[in-house]
Amino acid sequence: MALTLCDNDHQVTIRARRASVCNKINTEHRNPDYFPGLELPPSLRAVQDPDVAMRDADFVVLAVPSQSLRGTLADWRIPDRAVVVSLAKGVELGTGLRMSQVIMEVTGVEPNRVAVLTGPNLSHEIAERQPAAAVVASSCEDTAVAVQELFHTATFRPYTNTDVIGCELGGATKNVIALAVGMAAGMGYGANSTSSLITRGLAEIIRLGEAMGADPHTFSGLAGMGDLVATCSSPLSRNRSFGEELGRGRTVAEISESTRQVAEGVKSCFSIKALAEQYGVEMPITYAVCAVIDGSLDPQSLVQALLARAPKRERY
Repeated sequence: MALTLCDNDHQVTIRARRASVCNKINTEHRNPDYFPGLELPPSLRAVQDPDVAMRDADFVVLAVPSQSLRGTLADWRIPDRAVVVSLAKGVELGTGLRMSQVIMEVTGVEPNRVAVLTGPNLSHEIAERQPAAAVVASSCEDTAVAVQELFHTATFRPYTNTDVIGCELGGATKNVIALAVGMAAGMGYGANSTSSLITRGLAEIIRLGEAMGADPHTFSGLAGMGDLVATCSSPLSRNRSFGEELGRGRTVAEISESTRQVAEGVKSCFSIKALAEQYGVEMPITYAVCAVIDGSLDPQSLVQALLARAPKRERY
C-alpha cells in the first residue's frame, strides 16, 4: 500500500521494526524478506522510530497483524487531526473488538478520524499493479471520501461505505472460511466442495453481521463476497494456503514455523467463535475450523461433521 500511495505522488514514510529492512528500502529500494523481486519507489523512506515516521502526517496507515495491533499502538502518539486507516482483517482475541475499535480505544482517536480499507486485495497482485477494487469504510463519509482519494490510482479503485461493522466483519470472517476451503483442497476435494464451503460460509458471515448491526447488503459487495472469493480461491492467499497444508496432514505448529507470513484466521477464528456465542448465531464451519486449529478435530473429521448435520432449508 505504501507503493500505491507513492504512485499517487504522496510523501510516504514507512516504519519498519528492523534496521536491516529500513536500510534495504532506503538504499536498494527493496524489501527482500517479503518482496525480493519488487522495486520500490525511490521516494519511499523507511525509519524505525514511529514518531519520526508519523511526524506531520495527515494519514497514518496501519498494516499491522490484528493480534499485534494493540501492543504496537500502546506507545504511539497519533498526530492531531491525522486520519488513521486500518488495513488489518481480524477480531481481537479476548475482547472481541474489531480493529477500528481497538484503534479508538488505545489511541483515543475519534470515530470520524478512523477508516478501514478492505476488499479483495491480495498483496502480491496490488504490488504488481494489477487492477483491483476495494472499500473504504468510515462512520464519517467525508473521511471515507478523503481516504478514497488518497488511494485511488490508475489500477486501484476504492469505493466508499459507512457500514464499518459489516466491512470489518467481512474481512475478518472470510479468513476463517478460507482455512476450511484450503483444508478441503488440501485433501483433494474439487470445486463442488470448495464452492459449497464458500457459499455456506457467506451465510454464516451474514448471520453474524446482521446480529451485530451490519447492513446485510455489505456482504454481497467487495468487502464481503469479493474478499471471500479472492481469499478462498487464490494460491496467494495465506489463509487458504495454510488450510491446504492442514489438509495435507501438517500441524499448525509445523506450518507456522515454516513461514514469515501471518494467516490471520488461525487466531481470529476463536474471536469469531466467541462473537457467535455472544450473539447466539449458528456458525458450524467456524466452529469446525476452531476445532481443527486447537487439535481436537482433524480435517477429514471436519468434513464428516459438517455433512452429518441435520438437513434444513437453505434460508432459515
